[in-house]
Amino acid sequence: MNGTVTVLDKGAVRIHSYMSPADTFHATTQLIETPARIVAIDAQLNPAYADEAVAYAKSLGKPVDRLIITHAHPDHYNGAARFAAPVHALPQVREQIIARGDSTLPTGETVPLTDFTPDVAVVPGTETIDGVPFVFEAVSGGEAADELLVKLPEQGVLVAQDLVYHDVHLYLGNNDITGWEKAVDALAAETGYDTVLAGHGLPAGPEVYAGIRRYLADARALLGDDGEAYKKAIVDRYPTHTGPFLIDIANRSLFGAGH
Repeated sequence: MNGTVTVLDKGAVRIHSYMSPADTFHATTQLIETPARIVAIDAQLNPAYADEAVAYAKSLGKPVDRLIITHAHPDHYNGAARFAAPVHALPQVREQIIARGDSTLPTGETVPLTDFTPDVAVVPGTETIDGVPFVFEAVSGGEAADELLVKLPEQGVLVAQDLVYHDVHLYLGNNDITGWEKAVDALAAETGYDTVLAGHGLPAGPEVYAGIRRYLADARALLGDDGEAYKKAIVDRYPTHTGPFLIDIANRSLFGAGH
């Protein structure tokens, strides 16, 4: 296996957090194992890494009940077809995915829109799946225009995905640092959650929020009108963070195609 899996035992629920290698910025697929099934969250940029997550899920001996896509960025949905399960997303996220159209992998291979278009709408609120309450909340602004936050209150697990990165450079291409700060402040105000699942990086605890807040403040101070200068400055500030290529991708949105 090229990726790594972190297993967290939460009693009736076990969390299996699959993290891709650094070449796809440690993107995560969360496999929530309930007594009789698996709820998968997000599906990787590289379908080959989605295959690894699926193979691992199959090794647990339980069916994948559904795949939930949290937001409309290809590193979280390209591999959706590999899960062979209904694909769930917020209606606004589905619309954004459709608007983006087919996805092109770094290899140049095209993943057609039909491979990852969500077909089931997530309704914010509480849904009990296999006896386990899942709380679905829509969050606007931040890393993406719209994101789905998933909470497991009985297990103290908050599936933040790309609202939180853990020791990985942040993607700022949505150009909404203020919105992201507000989202992180709201997460930090949550009580009863000792486990935070990040969209990039290993699972963490609530202490991860301070690091995100600090990075966003530094990014605001360092961003100017030169993407290369910003990249050098932020990498120098956070030399142990992985995923500097994320900065290049974001810079094309922030500063134009020349970056």
